[in-house]
Amino acid sequence: MNAMLDLAGIGIGPFNLSIAALADRQRLDTRFYDAKPAFDWHPGMMLPEASMQTSCLKDLVTPVDPTHPLTFLNYLVAHQRFYSFMNADQAAVSRQEFGDYLRWAAGQLHSLRFGSRVREVRFDNDRFRIRHDQGSQAAANICVGVGKQPFYPANSGRHAGARCFHAIDMQRAPRNLAGRRVTVIGGGQSGAEIVLHALQGHWGSPARISWISRRENFLPLDESPFTNEFFSPAYVDSFRQLSDCERRRTVDSQKLASDGISIDTLRALYQAIYRRVHVEGDAGAVACLPGRELTDLQGGGDFCVTTRHRQTGATEVLHSDYVILCTGFVSRLPDCLTPLAERMTLDPAGLPKLGAHFEARWDGPAERRIFMVNAGRYSHGIAEPQLSLMAWRAARVVNALLGRRVYQAEDGPGLIDWHRATAARAVA
Repeated sequence: MNAMLDLAGIGIGPFNLSIAALADRQRLDTRFYDAKPAFDWHPGMMLPEASMQTSCLKDLVTPVDPTHPLTFLNYLVAHQRFYSFMNADQAAVSRQEFGDYLRWAAGQLHSLRFGSRVREVRFDNDRFRIRHDQGSQAAANICVGVGKQPFYPANSGRHAGARCFHAIDMQRAPRNLAGRRVTVIGGGQSGAEIVLHALQGHWGSPARISWISRRENFLPLDESPFTNEFFSPAYVDSFRQLSDCERRRTVDSQKLASDGISIDTLRALYQAIYRRVHVEGDAGAVACLPGRELTDLQGGGDFCVTTRHRQTGATEVLHSDYVILCTGFVSRLPDCLTPLAERMTLDPAGLPKLGAHFEARWDGPAERRIFMVNAGRYSHGIAEPQLSLMAWRAARVVNALLGRRVYQAEDGPGLIDWHRATAARAVA
C-alpha cells in the first residue's frame, strides 16, 4: 500500500474537481478516483444550444482564488478565444463549452485517477483504507462526490430501455423519434429542453409530443437579484442556524430558485409550439399537460401512461411509443461506504448529517473526516446541488484539511439580513 494521502476523493465530477484544483494549489497529497475512462460531464444531457443557468465566473476556483491557473477566463485565453467570447455577448455560456472547460481543467490535474472504481472503504489503524480497481490506498480523510442517481417515479424504472429512459441518457444513443408518439415527463429545465429539441426535429419530427408536469404550469426559473442571494455564503451560514424541520420547509419553498425553466427556453418553446399548432396547422402535434402526476406506466406494444390530475383527481391515459423521464435525481450513500454506514449519523433519508465544513458526523476520530459533496441540500440549503457555490465549498473543505484559513470562504454579510444573529456576528 502507498504512503497515506491527506485526502482520497471518490468520484470525479465538478465538485470533487474543484476540491482537487484548490488542494493541488496548496500541495496537499491527494488522489481522486472514478470508474469513467476520462472526465465527462453528463454527456447524455449535452443537448445542442443548451445553456448554463449559472455564471461562468462561478467556476471551479474563481470565487475563492481568481489567480488560480484553472479559471474559466484562463481557459478562454489558453484557447485563444477571449475576445471572441466577449464579442459574442451571450446571456449564458453553453453547457457544451462549460463542459469542455471542466475537461480542460481535469487534464491538468495529476491527482486524478480514471478507470478506477472505488470498491470499498474501511477504517482501521487510524486511517481510511480504500480498495479500488488499481489496488489499495490509505488516506487520512476522504471526500465523497459520486453524484446523484436518476429518479424513476411510479415504478417506471422497470421499463427502462431503448424506448423508455431517463433524460440523463438522452444523448447516449442515436434516437429516431420521427412519426412517433413521445411523452416527456417532468416540467423542469431538462424536460423543456428535450421538448424544444424534439419540436425542432433534432431526432426527427414526432407525430405527437405530450409534456406532463406535476407543477400547476411550466414555471420560470426565479433568478432575480434577491432570490440569487440564496446562493451566497452569507445565506448558507444563516440557513444552518435553522432547525431541521424549518430547513426542509425552507428548501421545499425555494424550488423555483434552482429548478425552474430559463425564460429564454420558455420563450423559444412557446414560439415553437405556436408555429406548429397555429402556423403549420398541426393542432394535435403538442399536448402541454401540467398539474398531472404519473401514477402508472405499463409496457407492451406501446406504453400506457396513466396520470392523475392533481386538482380534479381525474385519471388520464396516454399511449406512447417513447417515454422520456425528466424526473430529476436522488441522493443515496454509495455501496463502497457500506462498511462505514453504521458509524455515521444518518438522517431519515439514509444520508449522513453534515457539519459546517461538509463533514459527515460519525463516531471516528475528529481529525479523520468523511467529506460529502452534493449531499447537503437540507443541511446547507438550496445551493448545495448547484455549481454556484462549489468553489466556496471546496475552500471550506481545503481549509478544514489544512487547519487554517488559506482561502477566504466568506463574502461579507450581503445585502439582506437573513438572521439577526448572523448580522450581529458579521458586524462584530
